[in-house]
Amino acid sequence: MTDRRTTGPLRRLVVLRHAKSAWPMGVGDHDRPLGPRGLRDAPAAGRALAEADCLPDLTLCSTAERARRTYQLAAAEWGTPLPVRHDPRLYGADVPELLAVVREVPPDVGTLLLVGHNPGLEELVLELAGDALGDALDTVRTKFPTSAIAVLARHGDGWHDLAPGAALLTDLIVPRGTKTH
Repeated sequence: MTDRRTTGPLRRLVVLRHAKSAWPMGVGDHDRPLGPRGLRDAPAAGRALAEADCLPDLTLCSTAERARRTYQLAAAEWGTPLPVRHDPRLYGADVPELLAVVREVPPDVGTLLLVGHNPGLEELVLELAGDALGDALDTVRTKFPTSAIAVLARHGDGWHDLAPGAALLTDLIVPRGTKTH
């Protein structure tokens, strides 16, 4: 029997939790903007993705303002526009909903960036990671903070068969921007 986790091309699911948001009075949750720290951290997330050689072939992004803005500021660090789809199903999605969206991704996408929200993203990383390098899995179990990036790698012919425990958590990055005065 062939082990599906070690056959087929390498695929990476890069999970980015939106940057720190603000809580302005009178603004609904979906429309909340990034706060000052989020405005600093989102570009740092873009730089971290570039430095880790994790630029996506496709990005799936929540339609919430804070997720959209996180993606815009991160992507601005890459120098070239990359394909992005804003999917309303990602807002408030749980693991089954997130998996359903990811499984629809065309097989020619090697690196997929998913930009969204907790608790769904943290639970997705924990569900998919059968193992991890270093103590990354323990760190995610403790906290998956705003702007956190988890990189999950697996072999396979597409995204349609992404299964629990089938990925290796290869990296966990929590980029932080610096204050400017």
